[in-house]
Amino acid sequence: MDELIRHMGVVTGVNGELAHVMITQTSACSACKARSMCMSSESQAKEMDAIMLEPMKAGDQVEVEVRERLAWKAVLLAYIMPFFVMLGIIVALDFLTPWPEAVVGTLSLCGIALYYIVLSFFKGRLQKQFTFTARKV
Repeated sequence: MDELIRHMGVVTGVNGELAHVMITQTSACSACKARSMCMSSESQAKEMDAIMLEPMKAGDQVEVEVRERLAWKAVLLAYIMPFFVMLGIIVALDFLTPWPEAVVGTLSLCGIALYYIVLSFFKGRLQKQFTFTARKV
């Protein structure tokens, strides 16, 4: 069975079968005793939509879940694939043809931008795959 990633949150609003949930995302070192001396301890509030598994209202404490498999797919699409796009363009232009480094670097960054533009065309399909669910605590 797929493992679930869970975060605690608060419902800020309800729209049909979706709950707007505010979660506080903390870095791994936010619980460290030396966090006041360190600049890397941070937390951010994130708002997301989640499918309600039971009726909810604003102010309810909820647990938001997503399948771990989907989290890995998101990492693949957002970070790993663009890296390989950039690497492929660099290899093709720098090693196979005599292009100046500035041109190769510029074209590889343009390739990444093009990758994200193409990915944005699939936003609707991806949003259907990446679903969060919420249940009351």
